[in-house]
Order: sequence, then structure tokens, then C-alpha cells
Amino acid sequence: MEAPLIYDLPHNITLPEGKGWVTRKGACPAHVGQPVIIPGSMGAYSYLMVGKGNPAFCNSASHGAGRIRSRFDLNRRSASQNEAELALTGIDCITLREERRIEEAPAAYKPIQSVIDVQVEAEMVDVVARLSPVLTFKA
Repeated sequence: MEAPLIYDLPHNITLPEGKGWVTRKGACPAHVGQPVIIPGSMGAYSYLMVGKGNPAFCNSASHGAGRIRSRFDLNRRSASQNEAELALTGIDCITLREERRIEEAPAAYKPIQSVIDVQVEAEMVDVVARLSPVLTFKA
């Protein structure tokens, strides 16, 4: 299946803004009208947002909910966990290295909805669409 690139949103990046530079770690630009993608895990919704350019948050938005389990912890314990414990049941994931699938398992991430809600409430972004994962590719 061909899937053309529609939008690429950097995170963990330093960009020139105004008279200086802004470094975003775990965040992405969210200037007024700018598309913002806030991904959920392989097993959770992702969100297409639009930035509101809130200067109190350096015109930024989060890049996801963040991890609750480290990659190291998941790789070390994965041999004793099954698909259900990792929340991988029913997840379609293509990967070049099986350990990436384990490292990025849905059980590694915090729930996304509260992260979305707080950013909308803080007037950082507005929701455009909620997206359901169909297939995940992990390089």
C-alpha cells in the first residue's frame, strides 16, 4: 500500500524563533494555526491538533503522553510477559527489530486522553481530529 507523506512534525528539536532559539524536548511547535500531531501509543488514539500559539508554553505542545516504563525495563522483562500484559494483543506492527515492538508496547506509555485534555484547557491547542491506529511501523 502506498502512503504518501502528508505532514512531518519534528520533536526534540532546536529551532530559531524571534531573536533567539527554542529547544523542545518531548514537545513540538504549536504556533497559531500550525498543525500539531500528538501521538498515542500503538494501541491508543492519536490526535491531529491545531496550535494556538500560547506564549506561556513557548508556543509548544507535548509530543505524546510520555513513558511509564523504560525501554531497558521492557526488554529485560519481556521474556516473562505475554502479548496481553504488554497490551500488544490485536496490534498490527511491522518492525525491522523485534525488540523495538516490545520497547514501544502500549504498556510502556501513559494514557493519552488526560494529556490532550490539559493542553486544550490550557489553550495550547484545539482538537481537529481523533485518529485510530491501523498499522504501526517501528524502524
